[in-house]
Amino acid sequence: MGSTRTLQTVRDAEGQVTSRVRRTLLPGGLRVITEQMAGVRSASIGVWVAVGSRHESPSLHGCSHFLEHLLFKGTRERSAMDISVALDAVGGEFNAFTAKEYTCFHARVLDDDLPLAVDVLGDMITSSLLSEEDVEAEREVILDEIAMHDDDPDDVVHNLFAQQAWGDSPLGRGIAGTHESISALTRAQVARFHRRHYRPASMVVSVAGNVDHASVVRQVRRAFDRNSFLIGDEAPVRPRTGAPARRVNAGTTTAHRQLEQVNLVLGVRGITRSDPRRFVLGVLNTALGGGTSSRLFQEVRERRGLAYSVYSFGSHHEDAGLVGVSVGCLPSKVDEVLEVVRSELRRVGSEGISEEEVRRGQGQLRGSVVLGLEDSGARMSRLGKAELLHGELLSIDEMLARIDAVTVEEVRSLAAELFFQPEVLAVVGPAPEADPAS
Repeated sequence: MGSTRTLQTVRDAEGQVTSRVRRTLLPGGLRVITEQMAGVRSASIGVWVAVGSRHESPSLHGCSHFLEHLLFKGTRERSAMDISVALDAVGGEFNAFTAKEYTCFHARVLDDDLPLAVDVLGDMITSSLLSEEDVEAEREVILDEIAMHDDDPDDVVHNLFAQQAWGDSPLGRGIAGTHESISALTRAQVARFHRRHYRPASMVVSVAGNVDHASVVRQVRRAFDRNSFLIGDEAPVRPRTGAPARRVNAGTTTAHRQLEQVNLVLGVRGITRSDPRRFVLGVLNTALGGGTSSRLFQEVRERRGLAYSVYSFGSHHEDAGLVGVSVGCLPSKVDEVLEVVRSELRRVGSEGISEEEVRRGQGQLRGSVVLGLEDSGARMSRLGKAELLHGELLSIDEMLARIDAVTVEEVRSLAAELFFQPEVLAVVGPAPEADPAS
């Protein structure tokens, strides 16, 4: 079966097991990690692949996302319709997504139907045809998707923000590619990309719900053993930790669109996903712009009525991070909105936040952690990301303990480090009207 170990066991007050996490390393380096959850009848599975848009050269821009689409188009055993029907027929949910550092194919089904979901995903990952006909048909679908995102000002402003921050680098480019890069990709390039990156050592299969670990491992081994996929004995790809966040390119970028509203994102360099201060940033972000009681929501929306939508966020990668504020407002309010946001960031940077705000932020984070892990899909995602990206799996109690351990001084220190850095600003909206006197 491969080397197996138990990572976590959780028991209730009566000593009954409510959750057990186990991990098996299969030949070739494929990792299978499961969480057995008491009291549910669903099962969720994700196949996580350690490749995303940041791993693409300029000539392959958008290839990860293109390949994600193509793996649904058919195998030697199943047509695209067969793949769709298989999960629809049992009421399953089935989808995929591409990020900057990974790709995930996932399904949620009744526990009895998990073997079907495992088999379909294994077939897609190992045996997709990637035919010339499918490449040409899906190329048009992706070009339509790119055009759709180009019509969404929120998507455009966040892409501009990343592009300004990280320039013409893989992290700075959009995930879906451009019209030019997708039009130029060939079937041979996509097939080579698939062979290079979709290897067992680069993959994690995570499963959560009413499942038995040994059964899941047998199902995965059978489903992924097509085309000698599991041959070999490679060391699994492990995340790098401890790297400082790369520098960002300060400055302003603007895209003019005929819109009724201006969308803007103002931010600075943040922290990496392995930075031990990520829980401190979580509390800070919650107090700054993470809810209706946050400083930015109260100051920008409630007191001044400058915008309907305002929130802060943090994005974290292996060696990079950003912290920002996103606002949508009328064109006439842009200058005032920026003045208020900058003033609030400077104030938090110089004074920190109060003890009450820290407690409130901790409470919000505690609630979001626990409530966000109530279903099997969320538990599956936690397992997959922990194994593929973080290199550690914290229990819920460990996460809550780290949140509770955040101090006012830690928040003040991090805010002072972050909010006096050179800023990055992206703005999407109508062009300013010409001065009649000019």
